[in-house]
Amino acid sequence: MEKIIRKSAPLKGELFVAPDKSISHRAVIFSSLAKGEGIVRNFLQANDTLSTCDCMRQLGISIEEKDSILIICGKGLGGLKEPKTILDCGNSGTTIRLLSGLLASQPFFSVLSGDESLNARPMKRVIHPLSTMGADILARDDNSYPPLAIRGKLLKGIDYRLPVASAQLKSALILAALNAQDETILHEKEKSRDHTERMLAAMGADIESSELTIRIRPGIELMPQEFMVPGDISSAAFFLVAAAIVPGSELLIKNVGINPSRAGIIEVLKAMGAKIKVVNQRFFAGEEVADILVSSSELKAVELDGEIIPRLIDELPVLAVAMAVADGESSVRGAGELRVKETDRIAAVSSELARMGVQIKELDDGFIVQGNPDLLRGNPVNSHGDHRIAMSLAIAALRAEGETRIGGAEAVSISFPGFWSTLAQITETAP
Repeated sequence: MEKIIRKSAPLKGELFVAPDKSISHRAVIFSSLAKGEGIVRNFLQANDTLSTCDCMRQLGISIEEKDSILIICGKGLGGLKEPKTILDCGNSGTTIRLLSGLLASQPFFSVLSGDESLNARPMKRVIHPLSTMGADILARDDNSYPPLAIRGKLLKGIDYRLPVASAQLKSALILAALNAQDETILHEKEKSRDHTERMLAAMGADIESSELTIRIRPGIELMPQEFMVPGDISSAAFFLVAAAIVPGSELLIKNVGINPSRAGIIEVLKAMGAKIKVVNQRFFAGEEVADILVSSSELKAVELDGEIIPRLIDELPVLAVAMAVADGESSVRGAGELRVKETDRIAAVSSELARMGVQIKELDDGFIVQGNPDLLRGNPVNSHGDHRIAMSLAIAALRAEGETRIGGAEAVSISFPGFWSTLAQITETAP
């Protein structure tokens, strides 16, 4: 599928973005492990999250869908059943990594697999600590890549230092720890998104977080909850950048999750000079939610490295677009994790923005951008099958002279199926 985007007139209006993907995944998995009926409101109906639902159904969980509301009949920590077929995780790294931790402690055999892209993503970082807990897992290419064959068994707790800042790895180990024999202690290298800790604590799990250490004590049954999924800040990021870079724009993005472990995009855009106001702040089930008002402004360059990277790892492709129109040289370092996403995002964003005239240099762990809005030109580009690359190119096209043709535009269905229609609501071709 190809989408044609032209330079836009000022963006105006109010909008809602897609529900949070990370919270949607976790709400389904955690509700399945509670004893009783849980409700998930404003669930993200996207390919990745539906893969999680399909897998949980194969594990014996009843999930009833009514519009964007899920009713989930949880069976407790030990209530899952052996699946009759391979569990297909599609393109979802969250699904395969979280379920690997969950299934490692279940008393049956299971196999996790996915599409070609997912089966090329690294799993050794998850398999190694799970094996240290006593898990029996086999994988392709020296236990490095899916499919994963898991023979579940009783696990032991560990004291483990995570080698990378990864919420997926951390969450997999927390899920395994819920059914382990004794306490598990995890030490983070840098703070990663903490939805798992917040949500499980709200469900009654014996989990304690302090700075970069998480303690999980097993044996506590989870209580079902009514989760309200906020708008995904990773989806909002595209419109935050769009309004910041298209002259004369002002957008109000409503009901967005602003969890501090995810809100790095707001901090960085403000540091670049973006006019952003966070208003109407409130809390739902331990998660902070707000409306975000953003107006266009002249942006300046920024250098990103260190602890901020895990808090905006998914937003770096669209931040590259903001850097392309900012004044001066911007850089991103310490983001090697981008190379093992749905595609190699460092290579993809560098090659595709270069096609649009951006002066961007690829680094091993990031990129350097020489900002100059006058260089942006419409051109044929490609998403590389990656939803965040497709949406980032669309935002760049709003500021580029001429017409941009985006190949592989259907990739947005992974996380934001309504992206193109939402974009159309607020855009008007520049005269």
